[in-house]
Amino acid sequence: MIDQASGLRKMQNLQQVKVVAVSGGKGGVGKTNTALNTAVALGQQGKRVLVLDADLGLANVDVMLGLRVKRNLSHVLSGECELDDIIIEGPAGIKIIPATSGSQSMVDLTPSEHAGLIRAFSEMKTQFDVLIIDTAAGISDMVLSFTRAAQDVMLVVCDEPTSITDCYALMKLLSRDHGVFKFKVVANMVRSPREGQQLFAKLTKVTDRFLDVAIELVAVIPFDENVRRSVRKQQLIVEAYPQSPAALAYIDLATKVSQWPVPKQASGHLEFFIEQLLGN
Repeated sequence: MIDQASGLRKMQNLQQVKVVAVSGGKGGVGKTNTALNTAVALGQQGKRVLVLDADLGLANVDVMLGLRVKRNLSHVLSGECELDDIIIEGPAGIKIIPATSGSQSMVDLTPSEHAGLIRAFSEMKTQFDVLIIDTAAGISDMVLSFTRAAQDVMLVVCDEPTSITDCYALMKLLSRDHGVFKFKVVANMVRSPREGQQLFAKLTKVTDRFLDVAIELVAVIPFDENVRRSVRKQQLIVEAYPQSPAALAYIDLATKVSQWPVPKQASGHLEFFIEQLLGN
């Protein structure tokens, strides 16, 4: 705990950092695509962006971008290197903290390993303006830890019953057990803006009835064949097809993210993010 507190005191130069967790419950809704395209669009707008691949057992951020990873979070936890040593550079100058893939031990971190991960964050030297956390699918303890510690929670949802149900379940857990009551919603892979509004209305109908939460529709990402084409090319749509409908929607989302305020009090600081994780 002394080491962690010492690390926190070193973080004064990183205080004004916007922390956004991208989640959604169900897998396959385009969560990682949303996180990465938003990150790269922010990078194109001149922001210093760090992406944390928080799917600690089935990492895919580096695969989606066609990047070669020599070391990942497992090497940090084993004490082989520092967190700064594993950061790799992606498109538009964004920085990425890669996780490992196919490792059950990374999914089932012990309390001391979890604390080690948080301590590694507190001692980072790399500077950035926005931290985007791409969480794993589902509602595991690790997903809840990262999501409830973020300043803004962005939930990606598709017009499928299972996606809506899982998104609702995640909001229920976070609001009931962890004091998270505000959520930003991305309606993904919809056929029209109207369909996106209708999807949001479906979600609002159940949250208004059963949950004490505030949800806001921040983006409607249209279904776009160019997304699939860019994935096959191991590129992001904002790079490969910047004028396509989905790319323009991601760019608009990034502009909104950059305008979300970073509160002057502790809840807007990266330091608070670390303290929240420590407390959890």
